[in-house]
Amino acid sequence: MPVFGGIKMSFLTYLINGLSLGSIYAIIALGYTMVYGIAKMLNFAHGDFIMVGCYVIFTVSGALSGNSVVGILVAIVLCTLLGITTEFIAYRPLRGAASPLAVLITAIGVSYLLENVALLIFGADIKSFTSVISWEGLSLAGGQLKIQGVTIVTIIISLVILLVLQLFINKTKQGQAMLAVAEDKGAATLMGINVNKTIMLTFAIGSALAAIAGALLCSAYPSLSPYTGAMPGIKAFVAAVLGGIGSIPGAMIGGLLLGIVEILSKTYISSQLSDAIVFGILVIVLLVKPTGILGKVIQEKV
Repeated sequence: MPVFGGIKMSFLTYLINGLSLGSIYAIIALGYTMVYGIAKMLNFAHGDFIMVGCYVIFTVSGALSGNSVVGILVAIVLCTLLGITTEFIAYRPLRGAASPLAVLITAIGVSYLLENVALLIFGADIKSFTSVISWEGLSLAGGQLKIQGVTIVTIIISLVILLVLQLFINKTKQGQAMLAVAEDKGAATLMGINVNKTIMLTFAIGSALAAIAGALLCSAYPSLSPYTGAMPGIKAFVAAVLGGIGSIPGAMIGGLLLGIVEILSKTYISSQLSDAIVFGILVIVLLVKPTGILGKVIQEKV
């Protein structure tokens, strides 16, 4: 019986860790899904905004003797400005391009640009990142179940972000403008909505979320390099597609499922095959339901 209880506790620990990792993916996926839902483009540089946010926190916190709160606030502001600038300079001029591939290729170019700038400034060495969360966490069931503070905080923050975003979209004038632009840009323009400002606001929110996700990611996995955001960004995109890209609750569900599958795969199957399992599940889901879990079929206008 104690062995069985130990197995249950270890499984519960892995499950909670999966929820924590999935919460990080969900926060990143929210940026993808908002930009796609409103601007109908995939910002593949989004993962590198995470890396930028981590380096800002690393640099500012180091300069201020470990003041991570100021570092996070500065990272949110700078990532927001980076997102707005990228949208204005790189994406907006291509919004009316004949081929959507033009924007996609530009996004990939911006991604490589940010990674190489980070390489020039910080070098390729992996740096040790000090967690922004000092709380050690909880010990339950007589010490059999230990939950790290960063795990608990990550899950709570992701749920708060989901709630705030839902309220913002459904209850504010700017949120209603986003819904209108997502539905029909032409009709939204006729109704007096500034489409450019609405899309810029979307990029600003998504980039700010990337900075928050970066702080949580590097706190849970304390290493930092110019490629820190690359794979989490790709997996978050998978989460957005899995949940139904364009759907905010879908991004959250997709992220949580992806995190749980990845942790359980690493634990019970193979750490080397976990990524293959994650992407394999995506393929299966898309074969069964191409729009994702909460995605809707969009009727193309002819």
